[in-house]
Amino acid sequence: MAQRPDTLETVLLAVELLRRIPRGRKITAAELHRQLADAGLGRDLRTIQRQLETLSRHFDIERDERSKPYGYRWLERAQSLAVPHLTPHESLLLQLAEEHLKHLLPARLMQSMDGFFAQARRNLCDDSQGPNVQLARQWPDKVRVVATSQPLLPPTIAAGVLEQVSEALYANRWLELDYQNASGKRKPIKVMPLGLAQQGPRLYLVCRYEGFDNERSLAVHRIRQAQASTLTFERPAGFDLQKYDDDGRFGFGEGERVSLTFQIERLAGAHLLETPLSRDQQVRDASDGWLEVTATVVDSAMLEWWLRGFGQAVNQVRRVPLMTLNTENK
Repeated sequence: MAQRPDTLETVLLAVELLRRIPRGRKITAAELHRQLADAGLGRDLRTIQRQLETLSRHFDIERDERSKPYGYRWLERAQSLAVPHLTPHESLLLQLAEEHLKHLLPARLMQSMDGFFAQARRNLCDDSQGPNVQLARQWPDKVRVVATSQPLLPPTIAAGVLEQVSEALYANRWLELDYQNASGKRKPIKVMPLGLAQQGPRLYLVCRYEGFDNERSLAVHRIRQAQASTLTFERPAGFDLQKYDDDGRFGFGEGERVSLTFQIERLAGAHLLETPLSRDQQVRDASDGWLEVTATVVDSAMLEWWLRGFGQAVNQVRRVPLMTLNTENK
């Protein structure tokens, strides 16, 4: 005798499908199958197809049978399902999260959240939900992340590259790249992806080349093609992305710390009294209108560019490697 299907499991699957069916565009059973799998809700494709067929008969869902695979979408007049109901604050949070995390979360995870992001956008456009929605809709126009240097437009990333990079990074899989460096030299490489960092408008992949044990940063926009391998790797226990950043590697440094001393015109350096270079920073009056600053920092090209940016307002720059300093103090 056949077993009775688990009613709760069936209902939960139906709810998840209703959440993810979009309005304004069509989605196939295969796409929904992939979204559910990415969200940890593995079901076979045939089960999802049967559920969609049933849901399209009982809800305002269009089933486009003009071509295969069939496409599904909510009709424009339909009140799509929202379980749990998103409050205006939750909708606002999702909208901001989508904008700021779209390059830093695995592409598959972002795709699995498409239905929630779409619901949040619809909620913020629905004036019938009262004045709180109108206030939440205004919030993105009231806040801004501003540039600390000359703003640049983001570089173009080749189609499919970010998806493959994030997939390999998420699953600890080797990554095969067609990479062109800053000098224009192009070659195939195989790397172990370890981290992804956003620096201004650019994305950088921290990785190890096959056969090497040191880390490098590759500009994602210089990757011409990428393919996540089926081969996995054991993530190096000694690698720490936070330490990699603290060592100034994204600032084109090698982790060498120095005791930096320089003089800066008081007007140009006043901000350092509020936002120090380091926790051990010391500032004293050097002469009329000048400050002398001493701080322990990572020596890097970015530090050099920062100092040069002050022009004649900075002088008497000295760098003493910490190893040298410690030796002299013994």
